[in-house]
Amino acid sequence: MSSSLSSFLPMLPVLFLLVLSCMIYSGSAQGPPSPGYYPSSKISPISFNQGFKNLWGPQHQRIDQGSLTIWLDTSTGSGFKSLHSYKSGYFGAAIKLQPGYTAGVITSLYLSNNQDHPGNHDEIDIEFLGTTPDKPYVLQTNVYIRGSGDGNIIGREMRFHLWFDPTQDFHNYAVLWKPSELIFFVDDVPIRRYPRKSEATYPTRPMYVYGSIWDASSWATEGGKYKADYRYQPFVGRYKNFRLQGCTSESSASCHPPSTSSGFGSLSPQQFRAMQWVQTNYMVYNYCHDPRRDHNLIPEC
Repeated sequence: MSSSLSSFLPMLPVLFLLVLSCMIYSGSAQGPPSPGYYPSSKISPISFNQGFKNLWGPQHQRIDQGSLTIWLDTSTGSGFKSLHSYKSGYFGAAIKLQPGYTAGVITSLYLSNNQDHPGNHDEIDIEFLGTTPDKPYVLQTNVYIRGSGDGNIIGREMRFHLWFDPTQDFHNYAVLWKPSELIFFVDDVPIRRYPRKSEATYPTRPMYVYGSIWDASSWATEGGKYKADYRYQPFVGRYKNFRLQGCTSESSASCHPPSTSSGFGSLSPQQFRAMQWVQTNYMVYNYCHDPRRDHNLIPEC
């Protein structure tokens, strides 16, 4: 064996790892297949004041050049609420998350009727679970039907990593709530579809749209393993390009929410392929596949 070959052989494992890492990076960097239809492009963005008002923590809320910033420190977090309640529609915003240590902190955009039905409310959640610097953010989607805050909540969580760094730029996150289905979107790519299978497993009562940043150290990051560390305060969430289009509580029965796709039905085949790509590559938890759950309580699974 030549001396040059013998000196090259010990390098093979390192070269293999380099090639493999490049393949993984390039595969993930290309992003999901095109969904072919972009609901956010059909709905004009509105300013914060056109659609929302402060709910709590007004001293931790600032509007600057069309962008809303809310933050959490040891004194309080902050939250906002839509001016109207809705019975269906498209609800979204462009959100930019804070880098670094954010464990225990929730940044959210969600629908709820908790104030109208305390102890028996419905909820549709888009929640970013804070993280440690060595791990990616988790995007949690969730649906409650007639749940409460007393331990009787039956969550329907699906969690995802993202194919981009959500701290580097604004990205669009949205939910489309129709009488027949819920669809969650990230940059117009559907990541989850929740169909209406029965009255008992689907939210039908009017809800307001909310956003907030708050301390959920007891559960947010790896089941509460990592807590909010206020040495890194303030924890900041940034929102812009709010999109609210739907049927309010006062709308007539003829009102219909925006379309899911270019057709008249649910997701197109192209949108389904994009959703399957996300769920295959980036879904990290599905409540229907959790053996620890009592599946008698989640019959839709």
